[in-house]
Amino acid sequence: MDSLRVMVVDDSSITIKKLTQILEQIGHSVICSCKTGTEALAYYQQYQPDMVTMDITMPDMDGIEATRQIINRFPKALIIMVTSHGQEQMVIESIDIGAKGYILKPIKADKLAEMINQVYEKYKL
Repeated sequence: MDSLRVMVVDDSSITIKKLTQILEQIGHSVICSCKTGTEALAYYQQYQPDMVTMDITMPDMDGIEATRQIINRFPKALIIMVTSHGQEQMVIESIDIGAKGYILKPIKADKLAEMINQVYEKYKL
């Protein structure tokens, strides 16, 4: 697989830093990061990333609504939800509206790489 241009969306600076490190370690580049769903909409349109990691729980606009709006505007968007244990119903809702997969926190490099590969192989443009 080619190196992907990834947008990281999470309200935690620590999680953004960790995801960025892991993504770069597994051969991808983080082209932008943002902390709210509203920023995610604007940044997605501006950067048109190959893939997005999207936190579910954020202030302003949660990841589910941001995913819904991105997919409405960009139906081929590849979004992987980043979730904590206990958010199963939100993950199901996210998948129903078009997210392509999910990864549980704490994020492990091998699991993230596996999910990215699965999503890319199944949905690549």
